[in-house]
Amino acid sequence: MRSLLTLSIVGVCALAVARSTAAQSSSTPSIHTDAIAHLRLQASSGGYVAWADNLLPGPIEVRLDSTAQPPPPSQPALPARASVAAEDSSLLAFLPTPAGHGGTLALRLTATPGSSNARPKDVLYLRPLAQADAPIEQGFEGQFSHQDVENRYALDFAVPIGTPVLAARAGIVMQVQTQFHGHGLDAAHDAGRANFIRILHADGSMAVYAHLAEHGALVRQGQPVETGQRIGLSGNTGYSTAPHLHFAVQVNRGGQLTSIPFRLAKP
Repeated sequence: MRSLLTLSIVGVCALAVARSTAAQSSSTPSIHTDAIAHLRLQASSGGYVAWADNLLPGPIEVRLDSTAQPPPPSQPALPARASVAAEDSSLLAFLPTPAGHGGTLALRLTATPGSSNARPKDVLYLRPLAQADAPIEQGFEGQFSHQDVENRYALDFAVPIGTPVLAARAGIVMQVQTQFHGHGLDAAHDAGRANFIRILHADGSMAVYAHLAEHGALVRQGQPVETGQRIGLSGNTGYSTAPHLHFAVQVNRGGQLTSIPFRLAKP
C-alpha cells in the first residue's frame, strides 16, 4: 500500500486521499481542495478576507500559504493555521491588496482531516472483513509500503475483489472515494487512485479502508455506521500489487496524518 498522502495541485496535479491542496488568486471566489475544503476570499475594504470552509462531516485542520516570494502582507502573517469544525468555516487572515500588482494574490490552502486534539482510546477493533480468516499479507512496519508515518501501523488483508468490508468500529463516514479503477506500481500515477472510506470515531481517531472496488462503497459521507456493518467491497485500486484491503487507524498530528497501533479481535 502506497502512502495515502500525495500532494499537490500547485504546479503538479495529484489527487490526495488524506490531505489536499489548492491554489487560488483573488479573481476566483472559491476553490475546492479535493472535496475536503474551500478556500474562499471575500472582498473587503483595502483587501481580502480569507476563509476556510470545511466540506466534511468531521473536523479538519488547514494551513494558508502564499506561493509568491516574499509572501504578501497579512494579518496574521502567513502561513496561517486554523482548526475548522465539521461543515463549518474559519477565518484565516486579512490580506491587503498588494500595491502595484492589480490585486493579485497567489495562495495555497492545505487541508488535513481530523483534529490534533484527538485522544485515541484503547479499543478492540473488529476484523474489517466478512471473510474472517483472511490472511494478513503485510503488517505493521511492512517493508513494501508500511514504512512512512501515515501507514506504519497498517494491515493489508489478502482477499478477492468484491469481499464485503465491515466497519471495525462505530462512527461517522467522513470521506468516500470510489470513482477509480485499475492499479499499478507507478507512484506518480497510482498513489492517489486508491478508492477508500474514512470513518471518524468518537475519540477523534479515524479508520481508513483502502483499495476498494470501483463504486464499491455501500455508505455515504455523513452516514453513521455501527460496528460490523457492511460499508464497502474490497478491490485492487491505486498503488497495489494484488487484490487486498488496507486498514489503518490514524490521527491528525499538526497537519500530518499519523497511523497508530491498534488491537484487532481474533477471527
